[in-house]
Amino acid sequence: QVRVAESGGGLAQSGGSLRLSCAASGSIFSINTMGWYRQVPGKQRELVADITSGGSTSYADSVKGQCTISRDNAKNTVYLQMNSLEPEGAAVYYCDVRIKRYRWSYEAAYWGQGTQVTVSS
Repeated sequence: QVRVAESGGGLAQSGGSLRLSCAASGSIFSINTMGWYRQVPGKQRELVADITSGGSTSYADSVKGQCTISRDNAKNTVYLQMNSLEPEGAAVYYCDVRIKRYRWSYEAAYWGQGTQVTVSS
């Protein structure tokens, strides 16, 4: 079994900061890319940022300069530091982790349940 769990969402004031965490646990051989997505009602889920096992990062244009993604490979955890939050950043944030459960298995995507981020103006 593999479990992916996000934490750190909540209410922030406009201009404030939040730090999201996502930890993968269970039967894991290796983890490749870890990413953060977000979704608002009526819209498709969109990529916010991702980070490879080697530490290479990519960001959506809308969050460049505001968000920083990082990971702790020893803890199988990825973080998303969000600064200068605005109401447009409010969404449910999901973590996507690409995991190989065994040496011989294919990589698969595992998603968390999501964490709500609300920004008050």
